[in-house]
Amino acid sequence: MENMQAVNNFVAAYLKKKGFKEAEQLLEDLQNKESAPIDFHNDPELAKFIHRFSQSEDDVARYQDGYSKLRSWTYSSLDLYKHELLRVLYPVFIHSFMDMVAKGHLQEARTFFNNFREDHELMHSRDLQKLEGVLSQSHLEEMEFARSLRQSKVNIKICQYSYDLLLQYLHKTQSTAMLGVINEHINFQVSSGQPSSISDDAEVVTLIGSCQDTANQINQKEIHWGLLEDSLEERLEKAGGLLSDSEKTEEENKEGDADDTKKRSVESGKQGASTKKLKKEKALNATAKSARPEASTTPAAPRVKAKLPLPLMSTEVEQSILEDLRNRVQLSSVLLPSVSFYTFLNTHNGLNCSSISHDGSLVAGGFSDSSLKVWDMAKLGQQGGSSILQAENDSTSSEHVVGPNGGKRSYTLFQGHSGPVHSATFSPLGDFILSSSADTTIRLWSTKLNANLVCYKGHNYPVWDVQFSPVGHYFASASHDRTARIWSMDRIQPLRIMAGHLSDVDCVQWHANCNYIATGSSDKTVRLWDVQNGECVRIFIGHRSMILSLAMSPDGRYMASGDEDGMIMMWDISSGRCITPLMGHTSCVWTVAFSCEGSLLASGSADCTVKLWDVTTSAKVPRNEEKSGNPNRLRLLKTLATKSTPVYSLQFSRRNLLFAAGALSKNL
Repeated sequence: MENMQAVNNFVAAYLKKKGFKEAEQLLEDLQNKESAPIDFHNDPELAKFIHRFSQSEDDVARYQDGYSKLRSWTYSSLDLYKHELLRVLYPVFIHSFMDMVAKGHLQEARTFFNNFREDHELMHSRDLQKLEGVLSQSHLEEMEFARSLRQSKVNIKICQYSYDLLLQYLHKTQSTAMLGVINEHINFQVSSGQPSSISDDAEVVTLIGSCQDTANQINQKEIHWGLLEDSLEERLEKAGGLLSDSEKTEEENKEGDADDTKKRSVESGKQGASTKKLKKEKALNATAKSARPEASTTPAAPRVKAKLPLPLMSTEVEQSILEDLRNRVQLSSVLLPSVSFYTFLNTHNGLNCSSISHDGSLVAGGFSDSSLKVWDMAKLGQQGGSSILQAENDSTSSEHVVGPNGGKRSYTLFQGHSGPVHSATFSPLGDFILSSSADTTIRLWSTKLNANLVCYKGHNYPVWDVQFSPVGHYFASASHDRTARIWSMDRIQPLRIMAGHLSDVDCVQWHANCNYIATGSSDKTVRLWDVQNGECVRIFIGHRSMILSLAMSPDGRYMASGDEDGMIMMWDISSGRCITPLMGHTSCVWTVAFSCEGSLLASGSADCTVKLWDVTTSAKVPRNEEKSGNPNRLRLLKTLATKSTPVYSLQFSRRNLLFAAGALSKNL
């Protein structure tokens, strides 16, 4: 009480000095009531006074001593509450550092930064590397990252008891510098009950802009996430054109025999392995048939109208797609997909990206020397040259090794870019390929003519990603200029420009109905945009590092995003909330892909693994399990490890065969 009275007297003296008579009278009334202590944390006026008082002190030792004591107290707390209290340290650390820089104590700020940065290297190494460049007061204004931090608040979810413990400590120790920083830059979301699980840490600490109310308002906008009317899938269902299980098994066996014959021509020394694998797959199909789970109770996706004029599809192409849909393998947790992995050899760290056509017949690679190379798997198989496989003689029968073929080129070379190629994507039919480059351009190539058709210019900085829409004709791009743009093949200028991210837009993905695009950014957020008016209709907040990959579920209900730390988050597009984090990768998640019926999610990472996740179970987590942080919600079905090949891209075929690609790395 003595400490409280001292603070009350200080505030009263300050109010009297400044002539705030009404505020002084109000404070006296509150003191006279003595019914409850003043909540200094939640009173905005008193919070400002305390922060000004802490700022008026030139002694920077208050920051160093205050943070050091707060850190020691936090680490010595009870284990039950420690992980919640530790969440407070990082925002207090970075804002104490920036406050010292703002006051001109540069050397002391640098010493403080170096003394305590190791505590946060594991979770925030990328942010710390940026803050390391803050060397003067002017940098705080000039550096966009530092400016956004100072204008932002951190949302921290914490239980009531942990919150009370923290306030009692701050008041008891009279840590006005730390209390000022916390009041100014942290927004506590206090919940009743037990502390949240330590596995929920990725969800409970989020950096938000000062316009959080605006973000919440955006997420209230109505969106129509269903599938397009009169789609091929809908027509097939109405016509009852799906094959029975027995017919589908016969078709799969025929395809397996054909694939086995094709592989024999390419890998003549491995007939035995192929036959053994084929028998294993047949046995697995029989087991899966007998253990087929009950029909899904998930309601069918609603039908929506297209906001963009859709291109016409020829009858021949339509029949081909319908044939694939009829013979599609229905995947589940007991029936996992077959995986065909394409490995690039002798790239000498020059491969930046890869892409696989929908049927797996074409594989493209974008290189640092500004070239784009496309391999035709059918032609590669007909060559039968032993040099194609000599780099990995013990590779499995389902692995295709892409590399140089002596003096004879085994690929089609596309040249035209004047900078490294960062992204490539095939059109749905495989007759076109788009590439984006550091030279700020996007180029359209014909895989039939083997020629460059169009060069699209509009971005002012490197273009990190480009993606064809599910219907072709339209495509979206993401750039270092913090914008995403929508284009059509027949126009050289963008149709829409999506601006709003605070940093690079690193990846882009189309919604299944082509009415929305999603963008992932280095500002750690994912945004959903309406293609008709270019407005942001959803902001997804929860990642703790830059977003590198995005995928939409086939029914348009869910979205998956992978980040630099190896975290994958599953989002409900309608509500804008995270359904569940998927933890398992130990490095960057470069690619994610949903199976064609949406029951499985595949993820590829720099940790040289492909992981398969059960989406159906993960998306139906009971609310009580979600709040308690039950680790059983993380439904990892299988991990497929490569020898030493980071996974660059994943692609499910229309028949649910999973294709993957990556470059062999001898440095791992």
